[in-house]
Amino acid sequence: MDSIFNKSFWINEWEQDKSSDTYAVHKGFSTPEYWDKASATYDKSEREIQARRLEKTLGLLKQKGLLFEGMTVLEIGCGTGLLAMALAKNGAHVTALDFSQGMLDQFSQRLTSDLADRITLLSEDWHTLDIQKKGWAKQFDLVIAFMSPGVATSEAFFKMMACSKNGCAVRGWAARQQHEILTHLWKTIMGSPLDDKPQSILYKINLLFSLGLFPDIVFDTVEWDQNVSLEQEFDNQMAFFSKVSDKPAALLEKIIRDYLESISNQRVITKKQKGLTATAVFSVSPLI
Repeated sequence: MDSIFNKSFWINEWEQDKSSDTYAVHKGFSTPEYWDKASATYDKSEREIQARRLEKTLGLLKQKGLLFEGMTVLEIGCGTGLLAMALAKNGAHVTALDFSQGMLDQFSQRLTSDLADRITLLSEDWHTLDIQKKGWAKQFDLVIAFMSPGVATSEAFFKMMACSKNGCAVRGWAARQQHEILTHLWKTIMGSPLDDKPQSILYKINLLFSLGLFPDIVFDTVEWDQNVSLEQEFDNQMAFFSKVSDKPAALLEKIIRDYLESISNQRVITKKQKGLTATAVFSVSPLI
């Protein structure tokens, strides 16, 4: 039983995920191309925005002493900028990066002039970014990665922590999501039922405990419906399966389009999003 208190145990467990459907699913979601396509329909509905739990997140950070005027924040995988702008409104100076230009374009369109001098947008891939060359080691009061494929490996997670001089916050799926479209297409294209376990947030949390860090953890059930055009969903699914399947593009196009046309209503598709997220907020002081 002592092994579960050793960081090597959890790093090894994390690595073993690379042989599972879970890893393949993450790989499909890990490309800029996928998120460029997804950005067109991201954070468009009020219920989806509510599911980001912005006020609750700000409250957690305040309780932990990680939200204050003049603080510096690094956000890995900033998406359309909802969290970065909320932090800037509370006095933070935010460096927000994403590897998807589509997401950054959406962010730029949302960014208001009163916050522009508090937010720096960067087009960067966290996996290849050199924090030493950037001079980012222990430079930020808070480093955040919410639902980000950028910290899907232990190496990327440790690099995230290395940039913080005070604390970090991570969020990910903590239970199996309801992927109706993905589940159907996966079985058809990949030839077996989808066995997608939760993302790496659970490895992250256990790894933190093994390091002597004790995060504050909250769980949230999130649910919303999203209406997208058939062509938008076709683009999303093609970007995903082009990464995980070795089938010819023409065959993928036919399988995906035929299925989407069968479930569309006047070429509009309603996607039901439901899942459980976990958010962990923690101090990095024992590592400094």
